[in-house]
Amino acid sequence: MMATNAMSPGTPKSKRPKCVKDLGFDTTTCNGQNAFEPPSDIEIEAKTSTPTEFKFTQEPTLEQIRVMQNNFSKERDFDKFHSPRNLLLAMVGEVGEVAELFQWKGEVKDGLPDWTEKEKENLSQELSDVLIYLVRLSEKCHIDLPSATVEKIGLNHKKYPADKVHGSCKKYNEYD
Repeated sequence: MMATNAMSPGTPKSKRPKCVKDLGFDTTTCNGQNAFEPPSDIEIEAKTSTPTEFKFTQEPTLEQIRVMQNNFSKERDFDKFHSPRNLLLAMVGEVGEVAELFQWKGEVKDGLPDWTEKEKENLSQELSDVLIYLVRLSEKCHIDLPSATVEKIGLNHKKYPADKVHGSCKKYNEYD
């Protein structure tokens, strides 16, 4: 497992920082832009909203996570071990740990209502490890992950037009 200098995702909400500013980050700008200004060319608001719909917190951003992990690695002189290959292999190992948590459970319902708090905490930790390695790998490969993700979602919109694929699980090249 990968350790970080951030609060644990499983830390009780009452003990978590209320915002990333509490961790010493300026949340008003990111690369000179408003950190919470959505990209203008892609819709990011939910199509429908329900009281039980899950949402991520707005903070920390991926850039703030990148900075936290970068600082953590530099303080420990881990950077020399963080080649793209090593980070990828470490991330794959962490994905295996996530898979292990789901092994033998059959179908799992949204929200994990049948899981214990300890199982959910373990999943939280392992998913966090995957994200940390993914962000670190993106940094080492000089891939702007948020921008690349928005671009990929745009490509998926073209490959999977809603009017053609609605309710189907076929691959994009299997449609007329």
